[in-house]
Amino acid sequence: MGEPHADCNVLRILTAFSRYPEALDWAAAHAERHWGKRVLTSPCFLFEETDYYTPSMVAPLHKIFWAFSPQVDAAGLADWKLESNRWEAEYAATAAHKELRPVNIDPGYLTLGKLVLASTKDHAHRIYLQNGIYAEVTLYYKNRCWQTLDWTYPDYRRGDFQAFFSECRKYLHAQLQQKPTT
Repeated sequence: MGEPHADCNVLRILTAFSRYPEALDWAAAHAERHWGKRVLTSPCFLFEETDYYTPSMVAPLHKIFWAFSPQVDAAGLADWKLESNRWEAEYAATAAHKELRPVNIDPGYLTLGKLVLASTKDHAHRIYLQNGIYAEVTLYYKNRCWQTLDWTYPDYRRGDFQAFFSECRKYLHAQLQQKPTT
């Protein structure tokens, strides 16, 4: 029989997108206050693979990723999503922007073998966690590169996004190498 244990061998990832650079700066600073130091920051990418968010956010949108240290227990994903939803609402209530949703903030985590994202929307490939939050494996790592799945979002198929996730994977691998063995 296998023994259950916490999976703390993950790197917490946060994604934010907005048309306002100050919203992205606010999200980064706010997350750092709550989650600790950012260890990696992606370039700011133009997000144009879908117009799904245009009605509530208005284009052009820019997307950025951050990775945080230290490694945390993956079981917290649902709580991270609920927390990031509160941050979005807080920013929308205090910022002087006309959009209903001036910033979108989404958490996930990366392991050496996969990138997992949180969602409030159910679908056939998503697993229910708790409190209305689901998880999905968005990318998996095989043959020394990221692989997509049928449901992988179009932007996560991009080579530049995946290059950042490879940088995160390399960082995580180095951190895990430093962990003492018991």
